[in-house]
Amino acid sequence: MISLIWAMDENWLIGKDNVLPWHYPKDLAYFKAHTKDQAVLMGDMTYQSLKSYYKTKPLPFGQIFVANLVDTFYPDALLVKDLHHFLSTYQGNLFVIGGKTIYQLALPYADRLYITYVLKTHEGNVYFPPFDLSLFNLIEKTLEEGLIFAVYERKSS
Repeated sequence: MISLIWAMDENWLIGKDNVLPWHYPKDLAYFKAHTKDQAVLMGDMTYQSLKSYYKTKPLPFGQIFVANLVDTFYPDALLVKDLHHFLSTYQGNLFVIGGKTIYQLALPYADRLYITYVLKTHEGNVYFPPFDLSLFNLIEKTLEEGLIFAVYERKSS
């Protein structure tokens, strides 16, 4: 199962200069609870951003895949150069954790979406790409202190 997980504000903002434009401990806890020890896919910029937070500590994921068109060595991750082939053949559970381009390319393969709606607007410069949410059914929704945690599953065709 391929799942995408992200938080966005009311304008679909997801980032500011390769960092989160907000700090909501409940959202971070939600993200960690779903991705800890799980296989994850991210782009190179997201990987570099996470490494700057964790510095000398290992990233808290299981297997890590980094999508990059450039041959790059990652000491704790596997390089994915052909993202479409990877997503169409991946077996098992995988969380796509960013950034914008990786989300956009992975959306057609997504079985499940974990969206945290931030019920405010923030300053930033990276927005989630537009997509048709009507292709998914809402299966879970929780409201907590200015955040909505929603889980969607792709409708059967």
